[in-house]
Order: sequence, then C-alpha cells, then structure tokens
Amino acid sequence: MAGVVSDQFKRMNLQTKTVGEDRIKRAKERNEDVAILSMELPGEKKTFKCSLGEDCLQGDPKSLPLGTKKMEYKTRQWHEKCFCCCVCKVPIGTQSFIPREQEIYCAKCYEEKFATRCIKCNKVITSGGVTYKNEPWHRECFTCTNCQKSLAGERFTSRDEKPFCAECFGELFAKRCTACNKPITGIGGTKFISFEDRHWHNDCFFCASCRTSLVGRGFITDNEDIICPECAKQKLM
Repeated sequence: MAGVVSDQFKRMNLQTKTVGEDRIKRAKERNEDVAILSMELPGEKKTFKCSLGEDCLQGDPKSLPLGTKKMEYKTRQWHEKCFCCCVCKVPIGTQSFIPREQEIYCAKCYEEKFATRCIKCNKVITSGGVTYKNEPWHRECFTCTNCQKSLAGERFTSRDEKPFCAECFGELFAKRCTACNKPITGIGGTKFISFEDRHWHNDCFFCASCRTSLVGRGFITDNEDIICPECAKQKLM
C-alpha cells in the first residue's frame, strides 16, 4: 500500500487484482472494507452506474464496454479512472484511501483537510499530542512561555492564558516567603500561610526564638518576627 496516513485515521485496503463474481459476492456478503477492481466480461449483463454521475470521466456514467475495468466499494461503482480523490482528482490506483460521507479522499488530501493540527506550528499531529484549553498541541510544541521547556507530563500553571512551568511561574509571578524568600507557587497543593501583607511556606512558619512550628497555633508579632506565646511570655519576664 502506497502513501502514509496518520495513525488516527482508518486506512482502507485496496484490492487491485481483477477478480471473479464469487470473490465480489463474498466481499459483499462479509461487508469487507475493501474496494474491488473487476472487469466486465462477455456474457455478463449487469446494471452499472458510475458514482460520479454527470462528472463521469468516461462521458456516459451508465456505459461500461466489455473489457473496461470498474471499481466497487460498498454499494457504489466507478469506472477505474473515475475512482479518484475528490480533492486532487488523482486516481486512487493502488494508493490507500479514506471514505468520508459520500466522498473518496487520498490519504494526503484527507490529512490536509481534516487532520488535527497543532495550534502552535499548524502541522498535523500524527500521534500523541497534548490538549490545553481545548486546543491541540504537539508534545514538543507545548512549552513554557518563558524558558521554552517542554511541559508535556510536567507540572505547570497559566497566566493570561499562557502556560508556564512551575519554576518560571514562581520566579515571575508568585508571592515570596517572608522567611526563605523563595516563591510560593501553590502548585501541587503547596500549603502556605498569609498574615497581613506577609506570606510563609508552612515549613517556614515557625517561632523566631525557639524554632517551633506555629502552623495551626496562635502567635504574636515581635517587630518583623513571629513568636510563639511561650517565647513572648519569656520576653516579658
């Protein structure tokens, strides 16, 4: 089979050898998804009508002279040279083809017309891919807006509808921990504490004097520091 079609599309097998009535009958009975090339033989008087109708390349869609080859697919018939791609008009011949509604497409034209395309590079996505905001991307095209690192399979967040890796988002936009000055991204369920206009990672929220964690406990501010009640009492003694 000639040509390549994306793995998301169904390929149709084209049987090009001239076959007899028994083979045609068997294919129809089994509903095989193949196109069969056959020839009108002496003594055979079958009804024929080319599916191209008025656009038949033979001129008369009902004419099938002896020795003329015809193509059959499902319940439809064509002259051999009329069985062509509806877009490029090239005869299918031995190429793979894809039926859609009442039209026949070669693999190349089908991809050009219907294939899923990456929102970034506009090229066909032949396998895999990433969906973000209901739009398709190649895995290699789905990158951080700032550093261009691939985000496929990675943690990321967005800002103004643009994706950023966790590191860049933190450096560019996140609040910073008062204790360690590192970004508080909130990605992956990161917990943090806010008080007035200051913020801390959970792990950084501890008493400035005894270093005991103050998460879930009361605390007292001492200028720029936060201290536990016990240490506050010690300072007052």
